[in-house]
Order: sequence, then C-alpha cells, then structure tokens
Amino acid sequence: MSLKCGIVGLPNVGKSTLFNCVSSSRAQSANFPFCTIEPNLGSTAVPDKRLDVLSEICKPQRTIPATVDIVDIAGLVKGASRGEGLGNQFLANIRETDAILHVLRCFDDGNVVHVDGSVDPVRDKEVVDTELQIKDLETVENRIKKVEKQATTGGDKDAKKLLSLLLRYREALSAGRSCRTVVPENAEEDQMRRDLFLLTDKPVLYVCNVDDASAVSGNAYVDAVREAVKDENAEILILAAKTEAEIAEIEEYEDRQMFIEELGLKESGVVRLIQSAYKLLGLQTFFTAGADECRAWTIRRGDKAPKAAGVIHTDFEKGFIRAEVMKYEDFVSLKTEAAVRAAGKMAIEGKDYVVEDGDIMHFLFNV
Repeated sequence: MSLKCGIVGLPNVGKSTLFNCVSSSRAQSANFPFCTIEPNLGSTAVPDKRLDVLSEICKPQRTIPATVDIVDIAGLVKGASRGEGLGNQFLANIRETDAILHVLRCFDDGNVVHVDGSVDPVRDKEVVDTELQIKDLETVENRIKKVEKQATTGGDKDAKKLLSLLLRYREALSAGRSCRTVVPENAEEDQMRRDLFLLTDKPVLYVCNVDDASAVSGNAYVDAVREAVKDENAEILILAAKTEAEIAEIEEYEDRQMFIEELGLKESGVVRLIQSAYKLLGLQTFFTAGADECRAWTIRRGDKAPKAAGVIHTDFEKGFIRAEVMKYEDFVSLKTEAAVRAAGKMAIEGKDYVVEDGDIMHFLFNV
C-alpha cells in the first residue's frame, strides 16, 4: 500500500519548501500567493534503520524501502468553499489523500509576505478548518437528503445507521468542529465513515514551520497552536522548513548528521515528519529479506498475514496457505535464516496471525 499525504495551508507558509525537503522533486518556491497551482507530486523513502541492518546482513542485489507519496497542494484562502482562489481545485486534490499535513507559519520574517498581513497560526488554522468544514457540511446535508427517506419510511436498517452518523456529523460541523472529533461507535460506523471521504475526517498533522532558533523547543506561536488543538485527535510537529531544505542539499550522510546535531536535533525534521505520518495513520512495517532483495512493506496495525501477503501480490492473498515468520531481533542476532530455524525461532503462522511491526516474512501460496 502507498501512503499519500497532502501538504495544505495558506499561501506562503512554507508548503512547497517542505515538499522540496521530503520529495525527490523540486517544486517552485516563491514569495507570492498561488505560486503552486497544479499539485506537485513526489515520493520519498520511509527512513528505517532496520532495513539498513538487514541489507548489511543479507548483502542483497537490491534494497527497496517503503515510500510515502507527497502532494503539494495550492494554498487555500478564505472563501475557497465558494470557489475563491483555487478553491474547488484545492478541495478536489485534498479529497484524494490519506492524511493532511497542515503547515502553519510560526515565524516572523518581513521579507516573506503573509496573505492576511500578519503572522497568526491559530487564525490561519481556523481559516483552513472553516473552509473544509463548510464543504463537508454541504456534503453531509446532501447525503442526509438521500438517505433520510430510506431510513424513516423505507425501513432500511443500513440507511438508519448511516443517517445516525450523518446527523452527528452535521451537529459537529454546525458547531464549528471537524468530523474527526466524532468517534465511530463500532466497526460498521468506522467503515461508513471511510466511505464518506469527508475532508475534515482525515487524520491531520499540524506542522509548525519555525525559524532556526525555535527548531528544537518551539516558540510562542507553537504554544498557541498546541493550545488550540489540544482537544483534537491530531499531532504537532515542529520543524524549520528553510533549514530542512539546507539539510536536504547535503549529500554525505556523516556531514548531514553533523549539521543536524549542531542544531541540537537528534534527527532531521523530514525523518520525524514521515514517522509521525505513519503513527498518525496507524501504519507499520514488515520485511522480506534474502540474497536477491531486502524490502520494507507497509501495512496497517492489526492486519493479518493474508492481508500482508496481498500487499506483495494479490495472488499471495488469494492463495494464502501459511506464513513463515522470523522476528527481527532473532534474525539480527543469529544472522541467517538457517540459524533461526535451527534455534527453533522460525514460526509457522496461519490466516489468523496478526502481523507485528518488524516481522520478517515468507509466504506460501497456491493459485
């Protein structure tokens, strides 16, 4: 599976600069609104030191990390839900993403214009939230009209359940709250929620773009954002996009790490961003490892063995027989698959096995 994150925010908050940091592409970054018109698409490897260790042991012909797709979407402005700026285009692009990386400007710089004339990340957040909520309310109202009759006069049980969820969404949106604040009551509602593709129901990571001096501990702007989102099911990440762009330009790993440590950081903001996005979406990694290839694969926490097999190829899931599973720590300690088997550490698992993060797996199948 491929994770797709959309970078959103007001114009000139650092979206395209951040995109350039995490992507192999180079989006245009300039000091004027709507510099980004068409969404920029890029892909970046998911940093995972375990894959490096496996490659060192196996010495495969190729090593393939998991990847994250990044979409840099045009800046949103007040009135986007009514088509202002590039509103309709913006909303269509964000609907296709799995998660939202909401960039908030948390730095002062007289040389970088702000579309509203002053720096206020909480106000900026509310502008974007409001526009998305208005669009979601429109979507929810339209769906209510369609299912209300089925639920009340047609006796459709599924329609009644969907109507109950939609009414709770309408109540939240009308009160200025995003759909992600409405918690599904059961697995059935959770699936209904996914099928609605509501903009404000997507997981969100607030990226506070700060100056160099605030990259480690943040600043008053970040504190204000943290207070504003304390009741949301969301996370905050602090990074200095301009500095991250400089880090991305350093080719040698040792030089890059030295620069990061000089800033007082343990790892780059890009690494923390991707790791946070994984956590946000409840994702984890399993590996396949051998002389031909070492590879990281992305699945959701709680996925069972056949589902993991299907990520490699649909035939693996259809004809799943069993999985051979090695724990990462056992393989690293014993160095070879044969040694793992000899030590009795190779587990044979069936269809009900819930894959754990870091599992090294081989699948047996028949189609």
